[in-house]
This record gives sequence, structure tokens and C-alpha cells, in this order.
Amino acid sequence: MQAAQLALPGNSGPALDVLDTGGTPAGAAIAAQTAVTKGDSLILGPLTSAETASVAPIAKAAGMPVLAFTNDTAQAQPGIWTLGISPNQQIERLVVAAQAQGKTQFAALLPDSDFGRAMASALAKATRSAGLTPPNVKMHPPGMASITASARDLAGYADRRGPIDAKIKAARALATPDSRREARELAKTPIPPPPFNVLLLADTGEALQEIAAVLPYYDVDRSAVQIVGPALWASPSSGSGSVSGAWYAAPDNAARANLERDYTAKYNAPPPPLADLAYDAASIAKVIVGPKGSAIAILTQPAGFVGTDGWFALKPDGQVSRGLAVFKVERGGPQMIDPAPQSDSAPGL
Repeated sequence: MQAAQLALPGNSGPALDVLDTGGTPAGAAIAAQTAVTKGDSLILGPLTSAETASVAPIAKAAGMPVLAFTNDTAQAQPGIWTLGISPNQQIERLVVAAQAQGKTQFAALLPDSDFGRAMASALAKATRSAGLTPPNVKMHPPGMASITASARDLAGYADRRGPIDAKIKAARALATPDSRREARELAKTPIPPPPFNVLLLADTGEALQEIAAVLPYYDVDRSAVQIVGPALWASPSSGSGSVSGAWYAAPDNAARANLERDYTAKYNAPPPPLADLAYDAASIAKVIVGPKGSAIAILTQPAGFVGTDGWFALKPDGQVSRGLAVFKVERGGPQMIDPAPQSDSAPGL
């Protein structure tokens, strides 16, 4: 609310009608109906996927656009936009960045959770859109044993190591000086690379550290296989330090500097991440005030908008394109390796 008020100071834009959803789908539906009754023209929010699903039919029936703050793209539909930075947006950006480096074979080792499944779905969609071979995806339950078994299976370790071990065993069985020498030479034979050169992970914390420890054991060579993951890895507390050199896609923080300055000056505290969405949504509200029916055309203008987290565009089907930068995890902090594009036609989108 404070971020939206910051974007609409004094009489510089439309009045902000603040309605409390109570954090529930039922409360969101009541708030949406109240907004319709009061003649409001645009809904900023609600926050969650379930609340958005509750608000959508009420808003659509009234012809009222919704700029929701969830990142659940399943809730997107004509007139209902999901502004949260989604797994789809992150993975699409990473697939393009990997392709630019000549890497086109994708696999994923993901937690068996809602987030893991969302990342798996995003990877399948992004590789399909890019015309690439479908990725090999393994989901793992919690625990080191499950992670180890899934990593071994995904890496195809038995098939890669098995033929070499069979030759070593056969040579040793002959028990001659030449065969023993052959067995020693065979033991030095490099194992063929895994059947992928990009590996998507989504774990954090201890689980991510365990995966990082297991991968070399099954000869997943980090110099040949690019690790990619979620924007959560921007935070050192995520444990991303264990996958130094990995990539993730996220907004360029430089675009956020003005919001951080103005919000901190007014409220004596830095803006939380969700403030970005509310500020951008309220900023859009300022430019769509006009004749009824013109809002959709303005909202979906092909040029899009430049917001707190960089460039984004609202599509007629409710999806949102975003210009995300690609960062590399480094010991001294994330390093941007590919800047955020500024349009749909720019490289990276």
C-alpha cells in the first residue's frame, strides 16, 4: 500500500481506493465486488494466486482490468495480468542465454515440491518453444539418499561408467602382465560426458550443498555442464555459494535505485521486494485514466513499460514479458554477464 501511495502522491493521479482482502479468497472476492460497486476502474493486486482466482470472474464481468501481484501464470487470462516474476520468465531467459553459448541439451534435478514442479514445467515449455530436445527431468524427495540416487540416474552414470568397468574386469580376469597393464590404462580412461550440458537446479540451503557435492562424484564436469537456477540464488543465504559459476535470471537492481531512495526517504525503511509490483502497478494506473474501454489498449501497448525491475510488457492473453538480466554466482557476489533486454525484439527475449 505504501509503495502504491508513493507512486500516486497528492493529486498527481487517480485516487487510490484501499480495500482489505483479509488475505483470503473470500475476502478478495468481497473487496473486488466492493470496487465494482464503487465504480473503481482498475484493480491493483491481490497478492496471492488463490485470491487472484477469486477476483478474476468478478473483475472480468465488470470489464475491470486486474494487475495482480502473484507470479502464478496459471491465473493469467485476458484482462488479468500476473506481475510477479515467474519461473517461466526466469527459465525462458536462461534457455536463450545458454543457447547463445552453444549449449542446447537440458536436464533438471529438482525438489519434489510445488516450486520444483513449476520450474520443471517452465523448462519443458521454454525448450519446446526454442525447438530443442525435451529435457530429462528428475524430481527428488528430501534427503541425501534421494538426492544421490536421482543424481546418479540423471547423469546416466551406470551407462557411462559400465562399459569401461567391464573392460577392466575382463582384463584383470586374464591375469597376465599385459592384461594387468591394460587394466591400469583402462582405469585412466575418461568417462564420457553426461547426456546434457545445461543442468537446472532449484534447491537452496543444505539440499543445494548436497547436490553440489554429489555431482562431481558422478562425473558431471562443471567446466562442461552449465548449472542454472532460480533468482532466489541472488541471496547468499540461499546457499548458492556452493554452486559458484552457476547462472540465474533476475532484474537488474540498478533499475530499482530510485524506488529505494524515495521509499526510504518517505518511510524510513527500505522497500520490500513486493513493493516493486505495487509501485509499478500504481504507476501504470496514472497513464490509463481516460475514456472507458481505452485501458486495455494502453495496458497492452507493444512498447511495454519501464518499471522498477526493468522493462516489461503486458500481453493480450494476460501473460507478462520481462527483460531479465543473467547473473553468475561468484564468491565476491553476483556478477551480471548478460544485461536485461529492453524489448521483446532485443537479444535475450
